[in-house]
Amino acid sequence: MSVSIDTDKNKWKEAIEKDGITWTQVSDLQGHKGDVHLKYGITSIPANFLIDPEGVVIAKDLKGEFLNRELEKLFLTPQQ
Repeated sequence: MSVSIDTDKNKWKEAIEKDGITWTQVSDLQGHKGDVHLKYGITSIPANFLIDPEGVVIAKDLKGEFLNRELEKLFLTPQQ
């Protein structure tokens, strides 16, 4: 899921189309004043959050190999 901080609906929709994004996209079109942006303290774009099944943020802004390692731990480690 992606949360956009765009303010122009047409430009936002054009970017989704241009980038070929197929997953769910949402935006309140409030830019940096939007609830999600403020609530989660997004300071850079893109930002990402790893959220567990209970909805708890367990990691933030993981990139490259750091993201790969966390995902491997979650998905390749046998669950008890």
